[in-house]
Amino acid sequence: MTAAKGRLFGLGVGPGDPELITVKALNRLRAAPVVAYPTSHGRKGQALTIVEGYLRDEQQRLPMVFPVTTEKLPPPFDYETEVRRFYDDSAAAVAAHLDAGRDVAVLCEGDPFFYGSFMYLHDRLARRYETEVVPGVCSILAGAAVLGTPLVYRDQSLSVLSGVMTEEDLRQRLAAADAAAIMKLGTTFAKVRRVVADLGLMDRALYVERATMGAQRVAPLAEVDPKTVPYFSLILIPGPTWPGSGPGSGRGAGPGPAAG
Repeated sequence: MTAAKGRLFGLGVGPGDPELITVKALNRLRAAPVVAYPTSHGRKGQALTIVEGYLRDEQQRLPMVFPVTTEKLPPPFDYETEVRRFYDDSAAAVAAHLDAGRDVAVLCEGDPFFYGSFMYLHDRLARRYETEVVPGVCSILAGAAVLGTPLVYRDQSLSVLSGVMTEEDLRQRLAAADAAAIMKLGTTFAKVRRVVADLGLMDRALYVERATMGAQRVAPLAEVDPKTVPYFSLILIPGPTWPGSGPGSGRGAGPGPAAG
């Protein structure tokens, strides 16, 4: 008789604070015999760091080591080719455990389906194995919380933009947005800040890096040195305060008490 295959769990472990993992994700994590997590050479990885205190000694850890950490590579290297190969190899490593009947919990910072690394494993494995995805608190919501600012009121809409897009595309989309969250900063920060300034949005723009982590930092956007901006950073541009919202909810007041 053929042995039953293991189950695949994609767990959103939140933005950094270990207390922000959901009860459901924690239960799946503790029950899984194999825990897979993204990392880079010589590092533990943020996802594992978040949940490490919850793991049991007997749980097998499966690191998935990214070959590159930047989307710009010198010839003859190609980012898309390298990353595709990484996810193919990672899916094969996870599948080996699933075929052996072992459940695998794959950790994903934030939410698995919101710019999450797990989605690429899901594309490769979900049709072959029983799969469950547990959502997590994403960095945008964590950023708004630590900054102490609402993002959108009533019928306003929120645009989630990538700093990697071209300057012209970013300018057009940001100009049309009620409110915006700009992700994937790092080396793109100077370009993004220039666009924000050109559109006259600096008084509404808020900066936060490593939201809810131990090294969390908030600062006025104009005062941030582009050379210091990490990948785990955001620019949030909340929607204009709704009339009648009351005192203390105006834009440009800076981080609230929750900023730490």
